[in-house]
Amino acid sequence: MKILAISGSPRLNGNTDQILRVALDVLESRGIDTEFISLAGKSLLPCTACEACRKEPRCVIEDDFDPIFRAMRDSDGFIVGSPVYFGSATPETMALLDRAGYVARHNGNLFSWKVGGPVAVARRIGQNFTIAQLLMWYMINGMIVPGSSYWNIAFGRGKGEVMQDEEGVRTIRTFAENLAWLLGKIHGGK
Repeated sequence: MKILAISGSPRLNGNTDQILRVALDVLESRGIDTEFISLAGKSLLPCTACEACRKEPRCVIEDDFDPIFRAMRDSDGFIVGSPVYFGSATPETMALLDRAGYVARHNGNLFSWKVGGPVAVARRIGQNFTIAQLLMWYMINGMIVPGSSYWNIAFGRGKGEVMQDEEGVRTIRTFAENLAWLLGKIHGGK
C-alpha cells in the first residue's frame, strides 16, 4: 500500500509541506509506504481543454505534469495540501488537479476507489472554501475520503508556525490514522 502526499505550496519546506509530513509520519508508522511531492519550482500549466487526453491516458502539455500524474495513478491514494491564497487553493494545485481529473475521468475514472483527502493551511481565513474546493475534486473523481476530528485544516503564516497549531496537527494525525485504518480494511487487514 502506498500513499502519496502532494504539496501545492510554491514554498519549499513551508507550512503545507510540514503538515503533510505529519500525516506521512503517521502512515509510515502504520507500515504504509509513502511518497512526498512538492509542486514548488515545478512548471504546471492550466488545462487548455484540448481533449487530447480522450485518446490516451496522458496530457499532451509539455511541463512537469506527467511524472506527478503517474505517481497519483500508481498510488493507492493521495493527500493534496494547499495553502490558502486569496481564499482558495494555489494556482499550481488547481492546474495539477484540473488536468489530472480530466485525464483520469476520460480514461476509465482512474482515481475511483482510491483513498485520500485534502488539507488546507491558512494564515487566518479562507480555509473553509479551500478545503471544500479540494474536497469537491475528490468527490467528482470517485475517491473515498475518511473523516477526522475536524476539517483537515491548520493555521500558520511564517515557516513552521503550523506546527504550533496543536489542534490542527492533532486533526491531521487523526485523519492519517483514519486513512491508514481505511486502507487496511480495503486491502484485507485489520
